[in-house]
Amino acid sequence: MKDEIRLDYDHKLIKYGALLFLIGLLTGFLIPGLENPRMGLSSHLEGVQNGMLLMIFGVIWPKLSLNSGMLKTGYILALFGAYANWFTTLLAAFWGAGSEMMPIAGNSMQGTLVQEIIIKFGLISLSISMIIVSVLILLGLKKKLIVDNRQNNRL
Repeated sequence: MKDEIRLDYDHKLIKYGALLFLIGLLTGFLIPGLENPRMGLSSHLEGVQNGMLLMIFGVIWPKLSLNSGMLKTGYILALFGAYANWFTTLLAAFWGAGSEMMPIAGNSMQGTLVQEIIIKFGLISLSISMIIVSVLILLGLKKKLIVDNRQNNRL
């Protein structure tokens, strides 16, 4: 059952990564019409890069030695973090907001209080999510190395 779950997650990560990659490419067409084109470029790049990241996660997912709960948590947080990164920067580009959290891309543009809170929440929550995913992947790879070493020592 665990292998089936892992294989399902790896396929989904690759599929949703390819979708985010495409969304990131299409976001590039919006850049000239956005309130803050520099932030739009950031959104375009976040979509493309996070799409590739999800596809890489999908490739390494079968190599992780984690229980099904940790695999599911990592999968959900990876999707949330990748898509939230693209979407939050796109919202900031549409609104002409976000310079407090992203001073370079924000180009000194401030949105309304609510817009800035939404951007802050999105950026902080996606950052925490991706840190957790990174730790889970490292733990899963470390456990795999320990298990592999033990098996090699028995031979």
